[in-house]
This record gives sequence, C-alpha cells and structure tokens, in this order.
Amino acid sequence: MSAGSALPASSSAGGRKGRVGKRTCRDLRGDKMMGLFCPSVLGAHCQQNSDKEREKRWVELFDQFDVNKDGHIDISELRAGLAARGLSRGSLEKIVAAGDTNQDGVLDFEEFMQYLRDHEKQLKLMFRSLDQNNDGHIDAAEIQHSLQTIGVTVSLRDANRILTSMDKDGTMTIDWNEWRDYFLFNSVSNMEDVARCWKRSVMLDIGEQMTVPDEFTEEEKKSGYVWRQLMSGAVAGCVARTATAPLDRLKVFRQVHSFSFFSGNVLSGLRYMLKEGGVLSLWRGNGMNVLKIAPETAIKFTAYEHIKSVIHGHNQTRPLRIYERFLAGSLAGATAQTAIYPMEVLKTRLTLRKTGQYSGMADCAKKILQKEGVSAFYKGYVPNLLAIVPYAGIDLAVYETLKFAWLNRNSSVVDPGVMVLVGCGAVSSTCGQLASYPLALIRTRMQAQTSVKGSPKVSMLALLQNIVSKEGVTGLYRGISPNLLKVIPAVTVSYVVYEYTRIFLGVEIEGGI
Repeated sequence: MSAGSALPASSSAGGRKGRVGKRTCRDLRGDKMMGLFCPSVLGAHCQQNSDKEREKRWVELFDQFDVNKDGHIDISELRAGLAARGLSRGSLEKIVAAGDTNQDGVLDFEEFMQYLRDHEKQLKLMFRSLDQNNDGHIDAAEIQHSLQTIGVTVSLRDANRILTSMDKDGTMTIDWNEWRDYFLFNSVSNMEDVARCWKRSVMLDIGEQMTVPDEFTEEEKKSGYVWRQLMSGAVAGCVARTATAPLDRLKVFRQVHSFSFFSGNVLSGLRYMLKEGGVLSLWRGNGMNVLKIAPETAIKFTAYEHIKSVIHGHNQTRPLRIYERFLAGSLAGATAQTAIYPMEVLKTRLTLRKTGQYSGMADCAKKILQKEGVSAFYKGYVPNLLAIVPYAGIDLAVYETLKFAWLNRNSSVVDPGVMVLVGCGAVSSTCGQLASYPLALIRTRMQAQTSVKGSPKVSMLALLQNIVSKEGVTGLYRGISPNLLKVIPAVTVSYVVYEYTRIFLGVEIEGGI
C-alpha cells in the first residue's frame, strides 16, 4: 500500500488477500451515510479533492465491476465493465498488465486502487500540459495546439467536436473532472495515446484505390505503428480481393470483349469461365492483383507524406484544407500508379488468358517484352491517370459529406464508430467508381489490345469514339454490374480480416467513454 492509503495492508496472498480486500470495501462503504458518493462515477462532476473522498469514489467503482462480490475483479467482469463504457479489448489487457502486481490474473481491491492512483497521476500531468494558460480548463484552441505539437493537424471545427464529446456541463471547456472521467479506464499514457483515442481509422480495401491516406502522429510514424496499420489493411485487401476475384475477372472480361463474344448476365459469364478453364480459372490474375497491394500502399503513403509537407510549406502545423488533401491524395495515387503500372498490365493479361497461354507471371512478362517491347507495360497509362482525378475527388467529397452529415446529427459524439465510417467509405468508393468507370474501361481495353485477337490498336480518343458509335454510351459501363456486386462482400470480408489482423499486430483503435 502507498502512504496515502487508508487501507490496512494485506497479510497473505490468494484467497486471504481477496477477503482482506472485501473487508476493506465494507469498512469504507460504511461512510456512504456521509453523502460523499457521486451517484454515477463516470458521469459525475462532484468536486472531490481529498484523498479520502477520491478513494470512496473508487470503492463505488470497484463495487460496480465486482459483479459476484468476491472481492476480486476477474477478466470477464472487467471485460463487461469496459464494454459498457465503449472501450476495447486492448484497454482490458493494458489495465490488467499494469495493475495485476502479483500476476494472478485478477485485480483485488488493493491492486485496483493502486492502478487508479497511478493512472490519475498520469492523467493529471497530461491535463496540466494541455492547459497552457493554467486556468484549470482545456478549450478547443488548446486541443488543436496540443495535437499539432505531435504532428496531427486538425481544424478548429474538429477540435470543437472533440471538446463537445467530453464537455458534460455545456461550458465549452473541459475541466479536470471531465478529463479524468473520460480517460479513467482508457489506457492512455501520453498525448500520442490521447490523439489515437480521439480518432478512428479503418483502412479497408475493396479492390479499388484508397484515395487519401490517414493522418498519423510523428510518434506513430517512428514507433512502427503506421506500418503495422498499413500491413493490417494490406492483409485485409489480399483476403477481400481473393474472395471477390471471380467477380473481378468477370468484370474485366465484360469490359474487354464485345457483346457478340461475351454477353449475358453474371451467372452466364461465370458458367463460361468455368467451362473454359474449370474452377481455378475464376481466380486467374488474382495473384498479381494481390501482389501489387503492398508496394502500391507503401509508395502512396510515402508520397502523400512528402507532398503534404510541400503543400504545408513553412507552416507545417496548419491543417490541410479539403482541396489540399484531395490534391495530395491524387498526386500520391498517380505516383504509386506510375511505379506499379506494369503490374496492372500483367494483371489484366493474366486475367484474360486462356488455358495454357502463359505458364505464370514471369512467362507472361517475358512474352509481352519479347513481342511488344517495354512500352507495352504502359498501355492505358494516360486514361488510368485521368481516372484518378474524378475518383479521388468524388470519393473524398462524398466521404467527408456523409461523415459530417452524421456528426452534425450527433453533435455530442466525436467518433462516428467503425461501422459508420465503413458505410461512408463503401458509398463514397462506389460513387467514385461510377464517375471514373468509363476511363477505367478504356484503360483495360488498351492494356489488353494485343491479347485479344482482332482488337484494333487505337488511341484513347479513337477507342472512346469507337465504343460510343458501336455500343452507345452504355458501352462505357460494360462490366459495372459485377463490379458493384463485389462491393458489399469485399467491405465485409475486408473489415473482419482487418479487425483480427490489427489486433494480432497490436494496432489499437480506442474508443472514448
């Protein structure tokens, strides 16, 4: 026990220790008649400054967690208590690791009290560091400045949203009680942890380009957190693309081949591919589609950080405006596509190949190089770059519009939650695809020009004119149905795999109380 504790020391371990903790609880609960308890610990804003009053509040909290009243808080009780407060499994593990001094897997009363003492000291230090004018309150400007010092740029509007989510008394400032109650069971130990708690990032891959990478703190970049999160997204993308590969191959077939060669609905298209090459033929081209995820993601993120730094200029702390994020994301996407574009051409050729045409990726690349030269690896490059602009612009605009519309309807919440963000991302990505699809179709046809017998070798504009004259405007949207059909399963699979992978890699995304 610490010197400030009013509790007697435990004389033994195990069950005796639990019983001592229980007697201590009863002794302190006897003071309830003094009327010093708050009715609800985490929602209360009573002024409790003395050690005695603070420990009485902790006794009440211990009773809330100790459901079976055995003098211990086990894992299941702690999990239930934290889940009720919107906290993650990562918080549970960190609390147990920090508080369970005798390593018996449970928290007795003394361990619980000591954990709260230590954690409140950390919270107090962080509160004082944020309270720059020492007036006992944190305002939106102080939140904005504190995040900027660790490399996270937010607008004053976003800072006000953060403040509103914690401000229970409507003063538009955060006092010590509100700060403590919000973070009491959130295992934050520094401002980087606080920043992570105030934001939620879900990097899902539904088979299309992720437009604008997320913002990360300098500490997250140095610690490897960023790359673990990117890896979580990449693994999720691999599984999601593999799960929806048959629909993706069908989309490419319908984009490239004319109505006379390849018509009918989705099921008839799948039957055609099964008849030509068997079940495994449904996954042709998927290997290259998966292989290009890692380099594309890494290059895009690195380029985005450099471009963002250039846009910031001398003022590296100001938040990027929406059009600046769009510009940085588009340029980063163009950089990544330029670097990995030969893999895009290989993916299209491997997807369209007939049985026995190529023995593998290397054989495909070798034959293209021998017959068509290096320039073949950049066929369709121009329409591919042009497609980035409408896709990136509409994707970002729709995503931000939907997110802020939700936040405006729920002004007291700073974190929309995973499912809201996943929904916004799925809708915005679909809108982006619809806008850029004609250019994507032209790109795919140009990539496939020499792999399709009788395919005319024409320029982008000539190909556009040829499609419209022969198939009408609807010809620019051939293959859109299987592309849209894969959105929901891709999002679902990607989200589930991402959650398991990020937990395995130690990527914590905390929610607030």
